[in-house]
Amino acid sequence: MAQKRTSLSAGAVIRDMLLSDEEVRRRTSKVFPIVIDQAQLPYILYRRAALQHNPTKTGAPGADAVTMEVVCYTAKYAEGVELAEAVRSALDNRQGESQGVRMRSCTLVDSEEGYEDDAFSQLLVFQVRI
Repeated sequence: MAQKRTSLSAGAVIRDMLLSDEEVRRRTSKVFPIVIDQAQLPYILYRRAALQHNPTKTGAPGADAVTMEVVCYTAKYAEGVELAEAVRSALDNRQGESQGVRMRSCTLVDSEEGYEDDAFSQLLVFQVRI
């Protein structure tokens, strides 16, 4: 019997939603968890940055709150902003399901931009309810 997936697998929902979005796919089909050794720009990395377990009064599992970071890496600044806008459109105020994990809500709560290792980066932080 397969193990039941929990909020620890929230990244699977994020990845599937990004790869199924036409605007995101028009800009890149490369979506990786946490880190990639070498990838040709543009690409997206995602990671679970925090998790808050919220049990109910009866002790049954409640809706966990997961903080997911999604970072868009591009060669040009404007290209990065466009990719970040596509990612936001694909995830912000959306629901989804993947591999038995149901995302009840996803809300953009923060963002930051930067430049590192010859690439522009757009960091989007989402609060996800599983």
